Amino acid sequence: MSDEKKSGGWFGRLKQGLQRSSSRLTEGITGIFTRRRLDDATLGELEELLIGADLGVTLAGEVTAELRRSRFNQEVTQEEIRGVLAAEITRRLEPVAKPLAIDKERRPFVILVVGVNGSGKTTTIGKLAKQYREQGHAVLIGAGDTFRAAAVEQLKIWGERAGAPVIAKETGADSAGLAFDAFERAKRDNVDILLIDTAGRLHNKSDLMAELQKLIRALKKLDPAAPHAVLLVLDATVGQNAHAQVETFRGMVGVTGLAMTKLDGTARGGVLVAIAEKFGLPIHFIGVGESAEDLRPFDSASFANSLAGLGG
Repeated sequence: MSDEKKSGGWFGRLKQGLQRSSSRLTEGITGIFTRRRLDDATLGELEELLIGADLGVTLAGEVTAELRRSRFNQEVTQEEIRGVLAAEITRRLEPVAKPLAIDKERRPFVILVVGVNGSGKTTTIGKLAKQYREQGHAVLIGAGDTFRAAAVEQLKIWGERAGAPVIAKETGADSAGLAFDAFERAKRDNVDILLIDTAGRLHNKSDLMAELQKLIRALKKLDPAAPHAVLLVLDATVGQNAHAQVETFRGMVGVTGLAMTKLDGTARGGVLVAIAEKFGLPIHFIGVGESAEDLRPFDSASFANSLAGLGG
């Protein structure tokens, strides 16, 4: 039996990972719907619960409006409520659940990975490198967060595991120069995918913006279309603060897609729904654990069912 089967497969791991988020919702739903019919007060409480679970005002309003339309003043089961919730979340997320497509005509295909320090950016790069290598791609990693020696060391460990070389420079080196060198090396070595880590120090946004934009200009000297993807890594545990991060990085570097990590460490996983609603950016990956297998392409129905506490 494969490890995947032993662990209950990806859906099992996803459901377990989202347990804190789903418990918050399902316990709230239980508290509301064991007491009375679907009346105005019940719907009001449900709407407050959904907003409190970071799902966003719009979704909360639409779920309660649908229940008002279809089941008002009737007895309803918790399963019915969760079913309506899961269906509404799936409908919202389907348009943004898109894989990160690697264009084989672009070699190297450059993925610039951005996000605040501590978001899981470096680990996400390591996991992606391992997955892309297992798919048969030649991968190179550029350690562009040159101010954090720990990030460089972490990348080197992941690179060794994945069989992906890591280009690094001394602490404090120019990150744009590193990106330029990494691209040249990737071209010379016929690499398929170049993953570039970046700084995420938000205490001085103008400095960070200047650094990231300089790095992008360096890449464009070698390929006007680079970077071919700009992946923003978000930490689910920050909840509503994730909105400000999307806003900031989108303004700085034109984010093309999102990865959300640490969904297993929070009860605020619903924030992904509100972010999808607000920004409409593709959600490429979600992470619910430490291993490379715990970062997966985003699937709207699996996520919605896990969040609502339903079987897969």
